[in-house]
Amino acid sequence: MSVPSNDGARRSVTSRVAGSTGGRAVIAVVVFVAALWVIEVIDTVAGNSLDQWGIHPREGGEAVRGIALAPLLHGGWEHLAANSVPALVLGFVGLAAGAGRFLLATAIIWLASGLGVWVTGGTGTVVIGLSGVLFGWMTYLAARGLFTRRPLDLVVGVTLMVLYGGMLWGVLPGQPGVSWQAHLWGAVGGVVAAVLLGRRARSESGPGNSRQVGAIAT
Repeated sequence: MSVPSNDGARRSVTSRVAGSTGGRAVIAVVVFVAALWVIEVIDTVAGNSLDQWGIHPREGGEAVRGIALAPLLHGGWEHLAANSVPALVLGFVGLAAGAGRFLLATAIIWLASGLGVWVTGGTGTVVIGLSGVLFGWMTYLAARGLFTRRPLDLVVGVTLMVLYGGMLWGVLPGQPGVSWQAHLWGAVGGVVAAVLLGRRARSESGPGNSRQVGAIAT
């Protein structure tokens, strides 16, 4: 007796999930975080020599390289592990709510955090880690609803503040070995991104505009 295979149905369901907005967001953020772990493996094998590619405040020779690469480098497995969970959560929420705007917001945050550290960071230090970007993602997602005026964005913002609002204390100096400057300027970059992109989203969905921009937009 032959039994019909369910492989086709399973593949169809998998394809639909992977092709959905949420599915693509999951894949993208998991790939990004996995890449961070691969980089840390390479750094460990290389004797942590990649860490010198971080930001050297007020040293002009490698400023561009440091600003570009610092968020991808971490000072060991504990540092990376601490950043991985919020990266997965905040990255998924941001991408699912609009990948195009979230990537543009990330570029603003990345640059703001890096430049801020380069200008205000401690002399003789090397700053690495994704935390500045994470603080920017947090403030961007928390604040954007104030400017888009979309109920879903407001709900997401309030929820994230309840879950992760305590992390914002990290913008204050005090913990040795932690760059509060990266946190502060990343958070500032997130607010700037929320203002710029939130107002743009509201204007695009305003009366008389033929383009439809819903709660999930790119």
